[in-house]
Amino acid sequence: VWQAIKGSALIALFVIVFAFPIGIGAAVYLEEYARDTKLTRFINVNIRNLAGVPSIVFGILGLTIFVKSLSGITGGRSVISGGITLAILVLPIVIITSAEALRAVPQSIREAGYGVGASRWEVTRSHVLPYAAPGILTGTVLSLARALGEAAPLILVGAVTGFFTTSSDAGFVDEIQGPFSSLPNIVFNWARQPGTGWPANTAAAILVMLVVILGANAFAILLRNHYDKKRHH
Repeated sequence: VWQAIKGSALIALFVIVFAFPIGIGAAVYLEEYARDTKLTRFINVNIRNLAGVPSIVFGILGLTIFVKSLSGITGGRSVISGGITLAILVLPIVIITSAEALRAVPQSIREAGYGVGASRWEVTRSHVLPYAAPGILTGTVLSLARALGEAAPLILVGAVTGFFTTSSDAGFVDEIQGPFSSLPNIVFNWARQPGTGWPANTAAAILVMLVVILGANAFAILLRNHYDKKRHH
C-alpha cells in the first residue's frame, strides 16, 4: 500500500496548501470585515449549500476543469487534479467551521483591543485568531479526514485502482503530474477482486487507512490542546 499512502499524503498536502488558507481567510473576512448585507447573506447560504453537495459532483467538476480544460498545467489525470478537486470539496466545510469558531469568540475581547487603540487587523491577528485557534484546528482536521476518505471524486479524475510504475529519476513536478492512487481507491479495488486472499488484504488496507487518519487527528488534537492552554494562560 506504499503507493496509496504516498498518493494520499500528496493529496493531503494540496488540501492543506489550498483549502486551509483560503477557507480560514474567507471565514475571517466574512466574520470580521464583511458587512451584513444581502450579498454577504447570499454568499453564506451558498457556502452552506456547497457543503452538502455530493462528492461525486465535485469529481465531475474536477474531471471537466482540471483533467480536460487545464490538462496542460495539471498533467490531466494526476495528483494535481485530484488534490485540487478535494481541496474544493472540503473548502466549504473549512469556511463554515472556521466561521463558527470565530463567532464563538466573546465580543468583549474585540472591544478590549479596540479600547487600547488597536486596529481591526491587530485585534483579529493577536486576539481573535488565537482564541478561535482550537475550534479552527478541529474543523480543519475534520475536513482533512474527509478528504483522505474520499474515493469517488478521485476515480473520476483518474486515480489508479491498481499498481503503476514511475521513473526512478522523476522529479517532484513529474511525480505530481503523473499517475497516482490513494488508500480509499486501493480499498475499493481490492474489495472487488475475486479469490480467497483479497478480503484479508482489503481489511488490512482499511486498518492502514484508519491508522493514517487517526494519526492526523491525534496530531491536530495535540495542536488544539497546545493553543487551548496558551489561551487560558
